[in-house]
Amino acid sequence: MPHANTCPLSQKQLVDEYFMEHRAQILAVAAFLDRLERSQNRDAEDDFRVVAFREALTLLTSGEGERVKRIQMVLSDRDTRLLDERDGQSAYGAPIRGSAPFPQDGGEQ
Repeated sequence: MPHANTCPLSQKQLVDEYFMEHRAQILAVAAFLDRLERSQNRDAEDDFRVVAFREALTLLTSGEGERVKRIQMVLSDRDTRLLDERDGQSAYGAPIRGSAPFPQDGGEQ
């Protein structure tokens, strides 16, 4: 591991301090996935955000180091086209795969 021994807390201290917070976050992710599976229209199975989300979950449980860096890259829109024109509210949260991220005619999204 490239960053061994860089956390000043012991594992027990980390668990005591942060377990309940992260338990809640995992339950929120589970609820999101359950709602996706129960939805009436299963029209987002191939949506780039759902694909990236599932890929991030695989990385999360891979047991390999640098999870944050690898997951952040999976969930990052790295397309720099129109960067100067986009505001902070128009990020996609994941790279769009297999389609143009912006309308080809320059019109509104």
